[in-house]
Amino acid sequence: MTYERILETFPRLQERISHLGGQLSGGEQQMLSIGRALMTHPQLVILDEATEGLAPLIVEDIWRVIGVIRDSGIATLIVDRNYHKVLHSDRAVVMQKGQIVLHGKADAVAHSSELAGYLGV
Repeated sequence: MTYERILETFPRLQERISHLGGQLSGGEQQMLSIGRALMTHPQLVILDEATEGLAPLIVEDIWRVIGVIRDSGIATLIVDRNYHKVLHSDRAVVMQKGQIVLHGKADAVAHSSELAGYLGV
């Protein structure tokens, strides 16, 4: 992605363009990190708990951008506790204590009778 496209994708960053990274909120810093990664034209973006501790509006914006990333053809590996959002992917892996306990197409994993047992839902 180009610099201009990053600013279009993250309008909050455009609004705060004159601020240093340390002057941004946690959510804005996360957007900046993702934007910087995207400017390297990656084939894969790995996001580990990208929305942890962020305000609900920022969380929704981050998930929107994850959709934009996927739609652009960039592969994404997402590690997150919000399984409702993660299961809107192609494939899913559920791990427990470092071991893979469930995996497959995300839709199949989402509808698996075993899922609730592993996630405590």
